[in-house]
Amino acid sequence: FTGQVGASNRYDYVILRGLVDRSIDNIYLDGLKTMGDDSTYSSMQVDPYFVERADVVKGPASVLYGRSSPGGIVALSSKKPQFEQQGEIEVSYGNRNQRGIGFDLTGPLDEAGKLAFRVTGKADAADTQYTGTEEERYAIAPSLTANFTDDTRITLMAYLQKDPEGGTHNGLPSEGTLFPRNGKYISTGFFDGDPSLEAYERTQNMMGYQFEHDFDDNLTARQNFRFLDASVHIDQIYQTGWDGASDNLNRTYGGGDEDLRAYAVDNQLQAEFTTADIDHTVLGGFDYQHRRVENAWQFRSASDINAFNPVYGSPGVTLGTSTNSKVQTLEQAGLYLEDQFEYDKWRFSLGLRQDWVETTKHDRLTQKNTGEERQKLTKRAGVLYLFDNGVAPYVSYSESFNPSLYSDVDGNPIEPSEGTQYEAGVKYQPDNGNLLLSAAAFYLEQDNVAVFDSSTNAYDPVGKIESQGLEFEARANLNENLSVIASYTYTDAAYDAPGDIKDGKQPMQVPEHMASLWGNYSFYSGMLNGLSVGAGARFVGEMAANETNTITVPDYTIFDLSLNYDMANVGLDNTDLRVNVNNLFDEEYVASCLITSSSDNCYYGEERSILATVRYRF
Repeated sequence: FTGQVGASNRYDYVILRGLVDRSIDNIYLDGLKTMGDDSTYSSMQVDPYFVERADVVKGPASVLYGRSSPGGIVALSSKKPQFEQQGEIEVSYGNRNQRGIGFDLTGPLDEAGKLAFRVTGKADAADTQYTGTEEERYAIAPSLTANFTDDTRITLMAYLQKDPEGGTHNGLPSEGTLFPRNGKYISTGFFDGDPSLEAYERTQNMMGYQFEHDFDDNLTARQNFRFLDASVHIDQIYQTGWDGASDNLNRTYGGGDEDLRAYAVDNQLQAEFTTADIDHTVLGGFDYQHRRVENAWQFRSASDINAFNPVYGSPGVTLGTSTNSKVQTLEQAGLYLEDQFEYDKWRFSLGLRQDWVETTKHDRLTQKNTGEERQKLTKRAGVLYLFDNGVAPYVSYSESFNPSLYSDVDGNPIEPSEGTQYEAGVKYQPDNGNLLLSAAAFYLEQDNVAVFDSSTNAYDPVGKIESQGLEFEARANLNENLSVIASYTYTDAAYDAPGDIKDGKQPMQVPEHMASLWGNYSFYSGMLNGLSVGAGARFVGEMAANETNTITVPDYTIFDLSLNYDMANVGLDNTDLRVNVNNLFDEEYVASCLITSSSDNCYYGEERSILATVRYRF
């Protein structure tokens, strides 16, 4: 589920298998964890234009990746240099004044085929659906691959991004969105802040390398490294609830600056060998990551605003000195070993990881220092049997470990979350490769779950979340022209928190049912030759809106459309036109809500978006 904050694009939130805790913390880039961190405002984004592929790893992945949510991770892979000369440039424009330009150039640098480069860049901007807010981004990613010998190679990579505008991240009260306020609903374009005091400026610079050496055909060493330097400046005014029975919303200002420096290194050794009739692929390694965040924030009162007839320009904020200033560090080292081995038609996987973690926090206002050291052994195991007809049933067990920089109301670090999962499923793929079916059933527990309490500005440990469910997916090439992707997910998640109001209740922002269907039809002859039409729907079922589950967010279905046309058919070789329409029928809906005793935030979904792109390849 990716609709946690509706139409906001500032961060990437991914809720996997019903676990909402740390949903901003699930993104990995090229196998390394320096991207997201839910304890800061400095969670990074990589623009999709720079991503070669995105893989969703479901369930705990700590054995190979270290600290991560037990629900799973999203593993992004950067575009890398190619030894074949190619390039593209594209220009796009759409509603809400969306406009952008991108380019991607790659190829060899020498005749011997030892060096290759790639430079990818993009600039885009848009008005958001919220009055007076914008999004703007400039990014470039140069990279160089050097094949020193047939056995030794390195790829140097950089990613430089500047976001002068980051849209908005605010929510609105449930009264006025889920149900009427004084007989009225708040507009889906209403902005509860003030354009005269609204800023989100983010700079992120990443540099690193991927090194690989083959000792022989069966033994390979790798080292991956990345350094991240980032800064964020925020000015934002947000609603804190209705003012009595009026149409006015109370508001608060929060703003400041944050700087993040982080680096991660992963050392791997992979060996392939055979013992008796068993073929092994063994991966062992040691990784280390370090994060340091400095921030200074201030929170001030702001003037009210009429939600149905807003007047901007007088936010009523008097800025002063910081009311919150901290330095936080996290260091984690991990030693891991995994063996994937085959015997006849059996496939096995066994893995172990030992983690050592140290966190520290220095409050620069109170001069209080807190911190802790933790260590944890996590395990995973799986077995699959591959039948001759393409049917492959499997079972697996996995664990996770995810330390945090969160603090409780006394300023002390909270316990790291830990997860365990049992999964069973079956996959089917015939020899022709035109069909892939999968079904999975899982049971997952996440211990030491913490929930943010805005009244204390701290995290409240509430116990555990138990999640169980079913997942079905289908991919099919029905014929030369038509392909289909379909999925359905059932998630039954609940808190196990004796003595807490959440005990036995469903976590907010977790749909019980989700389904999607996408079809693509391509024409290869006749008047429509070169045209490809895609269409589909996304269904999100009801979900809890408050802690006691007495309020729900209604289900919604969104339809999308895609048109692609090869313009060689009208004399423009190597050129194609693409039109994407999200929320085709401009459905007005609430994407999710977080209603607690101290806050009330609902997030409108994105209005219809139309974007046309012309791309020229050479």
